[in-house]
Amino acid sequence: MYEIGRLCVKLAGRDSRLKCIIVEILEGNYVLVDGQTRRKKCNIKHLEPLDKVLKIKKNASHEDVAEALKKEGIEVALKEVKEKKAKTEKAVKSKAKKTAEKVEEKPKKTVKKAAKKE
Repeated sequence: MYEIGRLCVKLAGRDSRLKCIIVEILEGNYVLVDGQTRRKKCNIKHLEPLDKVLKIKKNASHEDVAEALKKEGIEVALKEVKEKKAKTEKAVKSKAKKTAEKVEEKPKKTVKKAAKKE
């Protein structure tokens, strides 16, 4: 029933009600899914298998999965994921650079020593 390329609907979690394809079968009751959902390990109890099996290779990339789903008329947000990741990485690098600049700009504090009275 659960095989590579099987079209499913997620039943639980943040990605519930979204369509996905089984990319790899893992140990126990787990499979690796990708598609409208995030590429993630998923318990088969959280999947509803549909009657379609798409032709994809084992461990297919997200682009291959998106292409297979597009042929079936299912839209996958491919470009947005890459743009969001790039923006996040850029923001992290920018913040790290600003923090480094602030550390360098701080003047050194001088500590005055009290004169010893004898």
